[in-house]
Amino acid sequence: MRTDSISEIDLALKCVRKDQKAQGELYTRYAGRLYAVCFRYIGNKEEAQDLMHDAMIKAMDSIRLFHYSGEGSLYAWLRRLTVNVSIDRLREKGKAQIVPLDLTMEPAVSEPQDDEDADNIPAQVMLDMVASLPDVRRTVFNMYCIDGFSHKEIAEAINITEKGSASILAKSRAQLRNAINEYLKRTGR
Repeated sequence: MRTDSISEIDLALKCVRKDQKAQGELYTRYAGRLYAVCFRYIGNKEEAQDLMHDAMIKAMDSIRLFHYSGEGSLYAWLRRLTVNVSIDRLREKGKAQIVPLDLTMEPAVSEPQDDEDADNIPAQVMLDMVASLPDVRRTVFNMYCIDGFSHKEIAEAINITEKGSASILAKSRAQLRNAINEYLKRTGR
């Protein structure tokens, strides 16, 4: 049973003291959202589950480094840690290394008719569309659009240029626009 009655700061302090009940609460409270972060980067459900567990273990081991800065800061810290663990995993697997990049843009793709059409696509379908992006495109898209990294931070994290990050983002968006348009045509929405 989930209970948010304990504040984030108290939860973190108890986890620093290795309180098993607090560690269980931390896991219960945040595992689902952190799994979603892992899935966005990895694109594979089983691997995302394993990665989420790795991130939670790392969080438990390094919780003493957390600095409370207001409500929501514990989740923000956990999410950032999970993003970094995800990027590290991609880097280990060699999927975050990029061969020389062709900076030309892909052919233009028509935009969805309006933002409302894209908003009506079920969340799981959108997640699947993002998960279907090639690894590097998915990583850059997630880092920039979802997690708010700058192109400079992305470039440093996955060892590319800022211009390369911007180009990859443009290609990611074009591929997603194409997938959205195809979905809208296929479903008649």
